Formats: sequence, structure tokens, C-alpha cells
Amino acid sequence: MIAIVYLHTAWKARLAALRRYGDRGDSPVPTAVIIFGLVAVAMAVTALALGVAEDWMDQIPEPTDPGAGDEAGVE
Repeated sequence: MIAIVYLHTAWKARLAALRRYGDRGDSPVPTAVIIFGLVAVAMAVTALALGVAEDWMDQIPEPTDPGAGDEAGVE
């Protein structure tokens, strides 16, 4: 029973403190705008890295068959 009274009193004190200090930071809208901007930048960087990597891989020559010309010269 003592634990319940203690928790009830602590809860009431915390609620009173929250009501007393009304300014608790920014609204969620600026935070959402910042997160959206960070996601947009991350997507742009990822697309740029993907393009650079694909261009680099396209410059690598295709593999050749090492045994393709061996039988033509053999008698």
C-alpha cells in the first residue's frame, strides 16, 4: 500500500511540474521539416554514389574466354 501511495504522489508531483513549466521545446513541425530535408539530402547523396559506381563498373571490360583461341592454332 505504501508503494501505491508513493507512486501516486510522485505521479501527481510530476504532472504538477509539467503544468508549471509550459515551455517544453519546439513544436514537431520544424523537426519534421528538418528530418524531411535530411532524408532528401541522403537520397541525393545515395543517387550520386550509385551513378558514380555504375559508371565506374561500366568501364570495366567484359571477361573473355581464355581458351577460345587455343584450338584454332593446334594441328
